[in-house]
Amino acid sequence: MTGLYQRLFRFCILFVLALGFDTQAGLAAETVRVGVLKFGTVNWELDTIKQHKLDEKYGVNVDVRFFASEDATNVAMMAGDVDIIVTDWLWVSRQRASGEDLTFVPYSSSVGALMVPDGSPIKSLADLKGKKIGVAGGPLDKSWLLMQGYAKHQFSLDLPAQSEIVYGTPPLLAEKAQQGELDAVLNFWNFCARLEANGFHRLVSTSDAAKALGATGDVSAIGYIFHDKWADAHPDAIAGFVKASRDAKALLGSSDEEWQRLAPVVKAEGHELDALRDRYREGIPDRPIEDEQADATKLYAILADLGGERLVGPGKTLAPGTFWRAD
Repeated sequence: MTGLYQRLFRFCILFVLALGFDTQAGLAAETVRVGVLKFGTVNWELDTIKQHKLDEKYGVNVDVRFFASEDATNVAMMAGDVDIIVTDWLWVSRQRASGEDLTFVPYSSSVGALMVPDGSPIKSLADLKGKKIGVAGGPLDKSWLLMQGYAKHQFSLDLPAQSEIVYGTPPLLAEKAQQGELDAVLNFWNFCARLEANGFHRLVSTSDAAKALGATGDVSAIGYIFHDKWADAHPDAIAGFVKASRDAKALLGSSDEEWQRLAPVVKAEGHELDALRDRYREGIPDRPIEDEQADATKLYAILADLGGERLVGPGKTLAPGTFWRAD
């Protein structure tokens, strides 16, 4: 019996030690709180990360937290309720100019476009004079400002003054375009992709406009945003998250099967799913951060001129540190 008790004792010790190691391993996975819109396109990448445990692969636990609006995610970031959100470098630069330490890692260069129905007589921006144009995002939307700059630069056309502009939400404007109530619509990239699958085509993309105004390549429109101080205090967490994001993009960029799995999340199938997949892939960033920053600096000056202080705040140039650089 003594031998039996000794074996049981050794077994219990080993069990407790193993449990302790498991607990330590669990603690080693640092949680990264990511705030996103509940039905936003960023969810596709985050879902891929969680489905394939890419966060665990790099020693982090991505905790996705959903919000109802972009303003709500911004407030959560400033309140310290989340570690990372997704927005544009223009907002980051404005915050840095006001003393905040936010910084930006490129997420996607997928951008919107001016869409017209197949068979439309509109062949260029010049043909939009006197036409009814739907614009998502409001008067200070960056894509709309760049499109205005391009129209003035290329055709001496003042779109707001010489066309009828209808502002609205992306889904509403997409619906109105399909109902024939608009001659053209400038919408967010995912709504444009769905329109492409339903009898529309691109007249001019925001990327085309940006390049015509001086950009040398596709500029990441949005990125993952976080505080410098947080990244400095959690270097393994931000490094692990960025690597998990990179791996998810690689999978979404190469696997059609992954998009089939994501179809219920994307809420699309058939030609719509294919169009969304292809446009998403076009937007996967692959440029050096130096090139991204140089082009963003050029576009910032143009946007500051067109949108004024209401858009960019007090900063006259892109704030130093807007684009994050890993040490």
